[in-house]
Amino acid sequence: MPAIALTIAGSDPSGGAGIQADLKTFHQFGVYGMSVIAVLTVQNTLSVKSVDPLDPSYVEAQLRAVTEDIPPNAAKTGALGTAAIIETVAFWAETIAFPLVVDPVMVSKHGARLLGEDAETVLRKRLLPRAALVTPNLAEAAVLSGMDVYDMASMERAARHIADFGCGAVLVKGGHLATHPADLLLIDGEVEILQTPRIETRHTHGTGCTLSAAITAGLARGDSLLQAVRTAKGFIARAILTAPGLGHGCGPVNHHASLD
Repeated sequence: MPAIALTIAGSDPSGGAGIQADLKTFHQFGVYGMSVIAVLTVQNTLSVKSVDPLDPSYVEAQLRAVTEDIPPNAAKTGALGTAAIIETVAFWAETIAFPLVVDPVMVSKHGARLLGEDAETVLRKRLLPRAALVTPNLAEAAVLSGMDVYDMASMERAARHIADFGCGAVLVKGGHLATHPADLLLIDGEVEILQTPRIETRHTHGTGCTLSAAITAGLARGDSLLQAVRTAKGFIARAILTAPGLGHGCGPVNHHASLD
């Protein structure tokens, strides 16, 4: 029986982010992937032209259908779109016994809003307490914590504030730090800094989705949270370094990158 992972997120028809990136990543990790689509988008490597959340009842029906038949070992969320969909996913998350990774997708790399502002409070109060791990980037950490996040000290302050919402651990992604890029993992009250070399490239579409999917795949395989994060960090670094160079804008990473 293979390990099984579930993604609840938005669809990216260009294949670099969202559900498509998650499923490719699960497959690369040898994990059977299932998906629940919450948001439809019209986008490519150049821009996001449309963002259309589905009816919450349809999201709920998908969740029920897949998990009643094939229970996953771990799950993740990505772009959820509306407060009502977040409520639906949070209610479902109250019933699960496996780890949930929450990637609080709010804004695309193109600057398009992927989560309505009215949904931010619902995300904090209803979904974050159900998460084993939350993976905000600097901008998302700033929104969730209500403070400026621009260096390692502010990343730690934001992570501790986010952890107070009740999530198990927080990974603040610092790829856009002005200094050396590094991520900060707050786990069991302790901080671990995960550093990787800066890779100069425009091909970073879907990095956040791919990283959180890789962590979810590791958890589904039975890895500890710390081990899953470390493995995922190495994978995304290689995926960026070996990006296939597709598209005329911010292209996708290489979802066929090696795991070690």
